[in-house]
Amino acid sequence: MKRCLLLVVAALLAAPALAAAQPSDEELIAKATMAAPPRVRAGAGVVRWDDNNNRIVVKESENGLVCWDRSDVPGTPPFAVQCSAEGNLPRFEQNRMFAFQAADADERRALAAAAEADGTRALAVFGTVWYSLSGRDQESANPHMTIATPNATAETVGLPASRRSDGLWLMEAGTSSAHLMVPGL
Repeated sequence: MKRCLLLVVAALLAAPALAAAQPSDEELIAKATMAAPPRVRAGAGVVRWDDNNNRIVVKESENGLVCWDRSDVPGTPPFAVQCSAEGNLPRFEQNRMFAFQAADADERRALAAAAEADGTRALAVFGTVWYSLSGRDQESANPHMTIATPNATAETVGLPASRRSDGLWLMEAGTSSAHLMVPGL
């Protein structure tokens, strides 16, 4: 009986802290859309995931762009928000699932490679932009932008497949993860 009473008291004491940790919809919208370009930010949708990893629409998109806070994903910096086309949500959700299943980055990459090999890898929409903002905190967060080009090669897009600092280059050429890196953003 004492143990049961202690558990109830502990749960009651923890409830306000847990509630305080959950941002309001308005706070989530303001945070998640920070990754979006200013000219499209107001029309961007916002999603989040519940404890069972079910997607919840917080704000409907008016322009096809959707944003989310991804700081709860294992291996992600403490401040991490991202936006992309609505059609890319299945890809992000698969990546999210891999991150929660994997013990480390190598295992996460192995899960993605296995899905690629067996044909179940979700594809990003070709030509869509992924806007990210991440870092230790909001003040130190850096922007990053990539353009999805699943299965593209250097030959098909006419760009180099090696790192460069003065222009676009293709990363992960020939895979479902192929994307254009945009230096300086």
